[in-house]
Amino acid sequence: MKILLVEDETMLADNIQHYLLQEGNVCEIASDFTQASEKIELYEYDCVVVDITLPDGSGLDVIRLLKQANLSSGVVIISAKDSLEDKLEGLQIGADDYLTKPFHLPELNARIKSVLRRRNFEGKNEIQFQDINIDTDSQVVTVNLQPVTLTKKEYQLLLYFITNAKRVISKNALAEHLWGDFMDMADSYDFIYSQIKNLKKKLNEHSDHKYIHAVYGMGYKFVKQ
Repeated sequence: MKILLVEDETMLADNIQHYLLQEGNVCEIASDFTQASEKIELYEYDCVVVDITLPDGSGLDVIRLLKQANLSSGVVIISAKDSLEDKLEGLQIGADDYLTKPFHLPELNARIKSVLRRRNFEGKNEIQFQDINIDTDSQVVTVNLQPVTLTKKEYQLLLYFITNAKRVISKNALAEHLWGDFMDMADSYDFIYSQIKNLKKKLNEHSDHKYIHAVYGMGYKFVKQ
C-alpha cells in the first residue's frame, strides 16, 4: 500500500518509514503541513499517518484537507498528546484511528492494515475475487486453491488491482502507487510492464480466467474474462 507519513521528528519518521518499507509498502515522508498539503494535491495515498503537532500547523488541518478534497485515504493519528479532546476532534473530522506515542511499530502497522481492511474489504482478513484468495495477514495468495508465490511489488500490485477492480488504471497511477517519490527517477514505464507481465503469468498458470487487460492509450483494467 502507499502511505504518507506526516511527522516532523526526523529519527522517528525514518524509523517508521524503514519499518513500513520492509513490510512491502511505499512510504513517503512530509515533515510539515506545507509538504503534506503539496503531496496530497499531487498524489493519492491508501493511508495517511499524521502527527497532530507540526512546525507550521496542525495535523488536524491535514485531515480536513483530505476530507475537503473528498479523498478516500485512511487516516491514523499519531501524537504524544494523550488528550481526549484532540482524539475526539480527530475522529470527528474523519480520522479512522488514534495512536499515542510512544508505540511499537508492529502496532502501528497493524492499525494501518486494519484501517485499509475496513475501508476497502469490509474489515475482512481474507479477500476473495473470483478464484483468487488473499490472506492479508499472512500475505498468502492462492488461485484455485493453489499457492502462488509473489514478490512484494507483485503482491501490492494485485491488491491495488482488486481494490480498483473494473476501473481503468493509468500507468502513471500504477507507478505512483508502487514506487511513490522514486517514480520520478524512472526513464520509462518498463518496470511497470515487467511487474504486470510477471503477475499475469503467475495468475494465468492456475486460473482459467484472464484478469489483467490493457486498455489502449489509457492503462489497465482488472476484470474477469
